[in-house]
Amino acid sequence: MLSATTSAFFLPTQSSLNLISGGARSGKSRFAEQTALRVGENRLYIATAQAWDAEMRERIKSHRIERGDRFRTLNAPFALHHALAEQPKCDVIVIDCLTLWISNLLLQEKTDAQIREDVHLGLHAAMIQAPRVLVVSNEVGLGIVPDNALARRFRDLNGRLQQDISGAADEVFLAAFGVILPLKKLVRLAAEDNHA
Repeated sequence: MLSATTSAFFLPTQSSLNLISGGARSGKSRFAEQTALRVGENRLYIATAQAWDAEMRERIKSHRIERGDRFRTLNAPFALHHALAEQPKCDVIVIDCLTLWISNLLLQEKTDAQIREDVHLGLHAAMIQAPRVLVVSNEVGLGIVPDNALARRFRDLNGRLQQDISGAADEVFLAAFGVILPLKKLVRLAAEDNHA
């Protein structure tokens, strides 16, 4: 388990973790889905959104229609590690998105350490379930400083968790204007060392 002072996530190394971040309508979700389609046939899409109102219900419905039957969908706004325990293994998991997941946990009045622990447990469970995990997140720290404490806490927590995940990820991408910018690619040398 993580302590409040731990500075990095420790995740299973047999799976590949990708973080895709960007602003609203930047192309990040589309990129994650297109990547997943190339990875394997057995794909799991983890939706963290909650349908609070008619507009959000329509948005969720539209996304489901766009994905069609190419993904199995698991709604998991909170305890992702528990929800994944009941799922069969798959080729790839898309978690969309980290930002809503954090928001859901924040509204449960959890501490930052508890939220960080929940995210860590969820990612750990996902990486046990699938050899490739893609996490979609919103970049919310590029605008003005929010005018209230809760919004500032949310912004800061999202940024810190993105740093945690980026540090553990094999690949990190930033989406902007529909263009995907690769920021990090970890070259796994273990396999090469075995052949040396």
